[in-house]
Formats: sequence, structure tokens, C-alpha cells
Amino acid sequence: MTTETKPRVFAPDDRQDYGDDPTAVRQSGKYTTEYVRGFVEKWDELIDWEQRAKSEGRFFIDVLKARGKTSVLDVATGTGFHSVQLLKAGFDVFSADGSAEMLAKAFKNGVDNDVVLKTVHADWRWLNRDVHGKFDAVICLGNSFTHLFDEADRRRALAEFYAALKHDGILIIDQRNYDTILDDGFSTKHKYYYCGDKVSAEPVHVDDGLARFEYTFPDGSKHNLNMFPLRKDYTRGLLREAGFQQIHSYGDFLEEGEEANPDFFIHVAEKSYGDED
Repeated sequence: MTTETKPRVFAPDDRQDYGDDPTAVRQSGKYTTEYVRGFVEKWDELIDWEQRAKSEGRFFIDVLKARGKTSVLDVATGTGFHSVQLLKAGFDVFSADGSAEMLAKAFKNGVDNDVVLKTVHADWRWLNRDVHGKFDAVICLGNSFTHLFDEADRRRALAEFYAALKHDGILIIDQRNYDTILDDGFSTKHKYYYCGDKVSAEPVHVDDGLARFEYTFPDGSKHNLNMFPLRKDYTRGLLREAGFQQIHSYGDFLEEGEEANPDFFIHVAEKSYGDED
């Protein structure tokens, strides 16, 4: 009797599909199909929750508490890292994401961390259709805003974030340092964001309209994300034009200038005028 080894059959939700020309795929809604189940299940290997918590410390907690904010809408919850951290710190958190696979994983991660996430599947461009009420803060983290390729979509999403905030609310939004990637090439310290030491995340294509990253995992699997390479000053300009009155930017959780070449920028945008940090 002989035993044949059958080739692995991929389920429809276990494989990404970019067609014949992956670098031509530049649509805002593509991310919903990029986060296939196989990729989502490995995402926490990339983040490494324990190391991520150590590296960023209380940064977001302190920013929110310093401004007296208690209710938070996490619009890009992903697998739930920041929602869980903020819930444990005593904030009232509502968790949204455009990927149903990510939301399911986030809810499970919440249960595993003894908290229950209030989740909603929502597209940022129509955020207030699915998320009701006003919040002290909206957070959009994990380089998520770069999933929007059309400027009209970016402006619309920011308008939705603005509308979801109370009159003195704040938006916290982050992005990769695409300026350095575009101008000088890619390098990273993997010091703060993607802390998994056995996972690589590197661009395989970069131009002014696309940064295509490939993520390689210990089991040899590879997954990709197509993102728009937002320049820092462009993002700050969009925030101002959306109506935010005061914008303070950090580089890798440090004040501007303290880190010469940060991997990420974090922008804290306030609806109302106030004292500078």
C-alpha cells in the first residue's frame, strides 16, 4: 500500500490575488482582500505584542490622559493591540476595522486578554454611517491610513474622523517615514512597530504612488500589502485642511528632531486651539 502526498489546496481566503501586475493595483478598497485569513493569523508574529508594549510604553495612554480624554474610537483596530491596551488602562474603547478577518481576530485577542471589544465593521469613508456618537479621541494607527490611494478618499476619511470627534476631540494618526524610503531607500531599526524578530517586512517596489511591502514569516510564507507612500508634510497639510487647528508630530515616540531618521511619524491633531505640548 502506498501513500501519496497530496499538494496543498489553498482555500479562497488563504491566498492573496493581485492579478498579472501587482504594482498596478492601486485602489483604496484593495486592503479588504489583502488581509486574507492566513495573513491575519500570522500578523501578531509581526507585531509581537509583548515587545511592542515594551517599546512604545505608555505613549498613547499618556497623550490621551494629558488631554483628559476617556472615550476612544480605534478606527484601524487590526488584531486589537491598541484597543486592548487602552481598555486595560481604563479607557472606553470602540473598535472598528474595514477587514472582517481582522475584526474577528481582534475580538478573539480581546477575550484572550480578559476584555470584550466593542467591534464594528466599517469603511472610513462612510464611518459615521456605521459608528454613532461622538468620541474624545479617534486613533488610526499601524500605518493604516496608507491603505487609501485616492486623495478624495483620504480627504473624505479625515472628514469622517473629524465628524466623529467631540468639539475638543483629537485624532492620533501614524505613518511610515515614507520620505526617507522615497528619497534615500529603505532601512529600518524595527525598534518600535514591527517587533517580531523572525519576520521581515521590506518593500519590493517603491514609486511616488505605491509602496509594495512583502512580509516573510518563519514558515516561509510570504504576504504583501500595497500602500500609498504618504509624505509627512503632505499628511500634515491634509489634517489642517480637514479642519484640525493644532498638529504635533513625533518621530518614533520622540519629539521632532530627537530621532534623526525615525521609522514612523505619529501626528496628534486637535480640533480646538490649545496650549502647545
